[in-house]
Amino acid sequence: MIHEATLYERISEGKVRCTACSRYCILKDGQIGFCGVRKNVGGKLDLLAYGRPLVAQIDPIEKKPILHRYQGTWIYSIGTAGCNFACQFCQNYDVSQRREIEGSYYMTPEQVVDNAVKEGCQGIAFTYNEPTIFIEYAKDIGLIAKEKGLITVFVSNGYETPEAIDELSDFLDCITVDFKGNANLSFYRRYMSVPSPEFIYDALKGLSKTGIHVEITDLVVPQIGDSIDDARIMVQRVKEIFGDSIPVSFLRFHPDYKLMHLPSTPVETLIRHYEVAREEGMKYVYIGNVPGSIYQNTYCPECGSLCVERDMMRTISFNLTEDGRCRECGRKIDIKPLPEVRRNPQRISGWPFP
Repeated sequence: MIHEATLYERISEGKVRCTACSRYCILKDGQIGFCGVRKNVGGKLDLLAYGRPLVAQIDPIEKKPILHRYQGTWIYSIGTAGCNFACQFCQNYDVSQRREIEGSYYMTPEQVVDNAVKEGCQGIAFTYNEPTIFIEYAKDIGLIAKEKGLITVFVSNGYETPEAIDELSDFLDCITVDFKGNANLSFYRRYMSVPSPEFIYDALKGLSKTGIHVEITDLVVPQIGDSIDDARIMVQRVKEIFGDSIPVSFLRFHPDYKLMHLPSTPVETLIRHYEVAREEGMKYVYIGNVPGSIYQNTYCPECGSLCVERDMMRTISFNLTEDGRCRECGRKIDIKPLPEVRRNPQRISGWPFP
């Protein structure tokens, strides 16, 4: 399916500038952007991946991770070929680093939404590769999803432009912005072929004005991307934009793709990152990809009581009052469940209220 992109502008001599991500690729006729799926064809930009997802599966929303919205829901998750990053540790490299659409499914936006509804999902996530590169496809799906009462989620590397954020504000409920290596400049350049993480902070500032729910993750890569000083700076800058209540998760790295020689992140390293974020005043800090860890749970910032218990990317119990307050001290907790009419009580123990 050939589909003209909307996020681009024509410039001189048949060239176009893609405006979907912060690379702002300038392409001559016949050239394809860094992402591999946006091509100048005769002076117009085509999205080669429109209607062609490579991956489609059902995940819990906690896997994204979205931890402070819609706990216990199931999300129909799709991704296409291509990416605007070249992470040497990508666990989805067979999708994200692919530059061809052969072997992909064919799904119209209507079919994606229909599949989600038929499978009993409460939402749709755009994930596995960077969804900004197929934002036109995602938006067409998202608008239909909203009509059907489904929630929508982006799992993103944060390289959205102001133009892309304007599009997201039309259909997106939640976004996880995933830093890597504590946003260290040399790490981004050497291991991800990314000019600078600075553009991510610009995107966060834009997202903060949209009403989209934002959560932050940081993949802590041992030996080469685990500086405590860098983590502290990242947390401070995120706090400046969103305040102290935005959820921040530090994720455990596991060997993959071109970094098979590195070990998994020591749990002690992740705990130190957790402690740094708490020292900086962040109220909701988590550790991800460590089964059985107590740091997956939400605790009341006031009295320390267990509010939400999680394990293995699933919510186990939900211990807030109906109006979202700690049962022990009454503090309001910034967690919003799915409304009664749209949730599936069979999916979670004690859902929504014990």
